[in-house]
Amino acid sequence: MTVNQYKPNQTTTMEGPKDVLAQQSIAVKQLEPTQQTTKIGFVSLGCPKNLVDSERILTQLRTEGYDVVPSYNDAALVIVNTCGFIDSAVQESLDTIGEALAENGKVIVTGCLGIKEDEIREVHPNVLSITGPHAYEEVVNQVHEHLPKPEHNPFLNLVPDHGIKLTPKHFAYLKISEGCNHRCTFCIIPSMRGDLVSRPVGEVLSEAKRLKAAGVNELLVISQDTSAYGVDVNYKTDFWDGMPVKTHMQQLCEKLGEMDMWIRLHYVYPYPHVDDLIPLMAEGKILPYLDIPFQHANKRILRLMKRPGSADRTIERIKKWREICPELVIRSTFIVGFPGETEEEFEELLTFLKEAQLDRVGCFKYSPVEGAKANELPDPVDEDVKEDRLQRFMAVQSEISQQRLQDKIGSEYNVVIDSIDAEGAVARTFGDAPEIDGVVHLNGVFDVQAGQRLWVEIIHADEHDLWAVPVEEDDETSTD
Repeated sequence: MTVNQYKPNQTTTMEGPKDVLAQQSIAVKQLEPTQQTTKIGFVSLGCPKNLVDSERILTQLRTEGYDVVPSYNDAALVIVNTCGFIDSAVQESLDTIGEALAENGKVIVTGCLGIKEDEIREVHPNVLSITGPHAYEEVVNQVHEHLPKPEHNPFLNLVPDHGIKLTPKHFAYLKISEGCNHRCTFCIIPSMRGDLVSRPVGEVLSEAKRLKAAGVNELLVISQDTSAYGVDVNYKTDFWDGMPVKTHMQQLCEKLGEMDMWIRLHYVYPYPHVDDLIPLMAEGKILPYLDIPFQHANKRILRLMKRPGSADRTIERIKKWREICPELVIRSTFIVGFPGETEEEFEELLTFLKEAQLDRVGCFKYSPVEGAKANELPDPVDEDVKEDRLQRFMAVQSEISQQRLQDKIGSEYNVVIDSIDAEGAVARTFGDAPEIDGVVHLNGVFDVQAGQRLWVEIIHADEHDLWAVPVEEDDETSTD
């Protein structure tokens, strides 16, 4: 789980959970403070989808003239946007609420854990209010209940056209839908966020255009189920720039691909029509990067998970994708120790890894989540067996990832600079999403800026990161 604090006047970055008052933060546009301010503390927990919800709440608060501060004791109250996906995330959210109460005393709770109001109030009965996820107006209304509205010059625009963003200036998350129609037995997201609701495609494209105008050069397209975009509205036709556009993943990607930005797809469910996106990657319209959770390889386990696919079918698809787009980078996630998983079925998963040769992989031990249907399945796997399988899984994948990265040594890549630290610049290739994938270390390179792009030659690799040196300056060095 990621913890993010809003720090309006600093250039910072995001990282995983730590004491929320000691977070690295994120590059956001410096905002002119109001003359008479009411200050609100804000903590955002969880995934990028939750981060986008936080950005929307912050945008509305800032529009009304509230100042958002990084310190509990400087704030009139604190808003905590919670995560409740797995038990450890629930505990992290409860701990953060407790810390905010101890430091400030006035706390509004929102987000995924908010659907379990009784559970929150049992631990923290003194929170001011609790709302569920994407309850933007309710959160702002609760702020109004407890704080006076600031007085500010209505002709002074406190918010940029693209809204408040909790990411560095050069990349942003673009959420295209909310909720999910699937009922994976290990997951409780639909009970938290509801069924799929797609945003109008014209609205999505307009937001992308505003972000481009604000200096964003990489869009990370996200949702609970990105490839289902438009299913709920029967792929209805909308309009953008006076032209008809279907509410459909392929047409959305085609239009985004015309905006001269890196377009990166996340949380892609393995529907058959995902195959239609690969030619767009081969043509350079969107990045040849696919974040597609397969979860397992054994057909019986996938059926118990209520997930599609099988090892043979998935391997066949991956081979076809790479024939069309050899540069394709595939990120996926898997679960080991699912109820009933046998040693033979786990070995099938390891065989799949060796055949699939995936670039980036995350793996989790199955953990019962309150409300998940998988809790009712027989034959739970012992914890020590889960841990053993996790370690064996990661050992196999680490070798694969390291070899795939070492194969890049000697090749040239266009990279984007994310930050500069004491050793030099830290960058990413098209195959690296921020926060979750590896980076490219440019040791000794300091005369660059975040968001700048330049060509480099890869000189070293481990199982996660690359090291590179800049290619001699030429006309292709870019800050676009």
